[in-house]
Amino acid sequence: MSQNPEEQMRRTVDSVYRAESNRILATLIRLLGDFDLAEDAMHDAFAAALDQWAKAGVPANPRAWLVSTGRFKAIDAIRRRARFDNSQEKIAEELETQSSEVPGAKDDNVEDDRLRLIFTCCHPALAPEARVPLTLREVCGLTTEEIARAFITSAPTLAQRIVRAKAKIREARIPYQVPSPAELPERLDAVLQVVYLVFNEGYSASSGTTLTRADLSGEAIRLGRLLHALLPEPEVMGLLALMLLQESRRAARTSHDGELILLEQQDRSLWNREQIKEGVALVERALTSRRFGPYTLQAAIAAVHSEAQNASETDWPQIVALYSVLARTDPSPVVELNRAVAVAMRDSPGAGLKLIEAILARGVLVDYHLAHSARADLYRRLGKTAEARFAYEKALALTQQEPERRFLAKRLQELG
Repeated sequence: MSQNPEEQMRRTVDSVYRAESNRILATLIRLLGDFDLAEDAMHDAFAAALDQWAKAGVPANPRAWLVSTGRFKAIDAIRRRARFDNSQEKIAEELETQSSEVPGAKDDNVEDDRLRLIFTCCHPALAPEARVPLTLREVCGLTTEEIARAFITSAPTLAQRIVRAKAKIREARIPYQVPSPAELPERLDAVLQVVYLVFNEGYSASSGTTLTRADLSGEAIRLGRLLHALLPEPEVMGLLALMLLQESRRAARTSHDGELILLEQQDRSLWNREQIKEGVALVERALTSRRFGPYTLQAAIAAVHSEAQNASETDWPQIVALYSVLARTDPSPVVELNRAVAVAMRDSPGAGLKLIEAILARGVLVDYHLAHSARADLYRRLGKTAEARFAYEKALALTQQEPERRFLAKRLQELG
């Protein structure tokens, strides 16, 4: 049965929203200079599209139409408020006299509005703990709950940080622009962190019915390329390489029915060799600079995995050595955990397990499901069924992603 025209148009508008809303919002924020006003304007524009496109047809450039419509909707809203506040009329006049030019459908140069907005959200005037959540929320469209899980904190706490950061941008009149070349280096770390957190949410979703979110990882790689074009520094190369090398495994990470496949069991013929080639080349360039950091080291580890024809040929001594360097230059419990797993592969399950137990004994990573999952797997390999079951149950209780839950439940079932 064919869809009625109203339902068909709703699907069309929904499709444009999924594909373009982040870009449209970023452009409206630049044009209007206010987050909340831009968000309201965007939603008003999409509401107008449902009605007007049904009558006049979908425009040749839906994004440009929506930006223009949203801008005029915002000006109308300000003028309505001007009846109660005379200062609003001046704001409306300023917005109306500004250029109404909007980016074309293929605007992918370094002045991209989302890239500009990222640097605004990562401005040093903002509290450090607010920069990344604000960018993830406003540039990439992650929900407050998704961001809270990434930061292992509560959603209300993250929401308050985002609200305060928006107010600071408005009150301090922080400009919506890419920093000057002199300012870029000091602003880069926070931006790289944002891009990588977006990629991680796409590469391994924090919750939900699917393992990955290709839209987010693809967006992160696109932003990484923009950053590389703008500032080809070693760590920008390293981050882009890391994302490409990890993304190259996407097709092999799940079965046809969506079940999780671990790295050692993956069909490596499904790995994307073009992405691997590009990623390895970027890693080599970053390493030769001798000015690299943690992203380049992580990319180097991913490159070692990509060079092995199968799991048994993996150069685990080199991976352990790279993790040891990473642990010294950018220490964290997660790096220690990953190194412990590599030690287990290089030496023995018992050697790796001893390191993981020491990490957990310090009271860190006790709520991190991958720590308990790794611990369970090493107990399983050692034949210690009771300990393995306890650790798998702990990991399962902490996991919110359905493919991982099914994988852990299957492991428990296999233990008998």
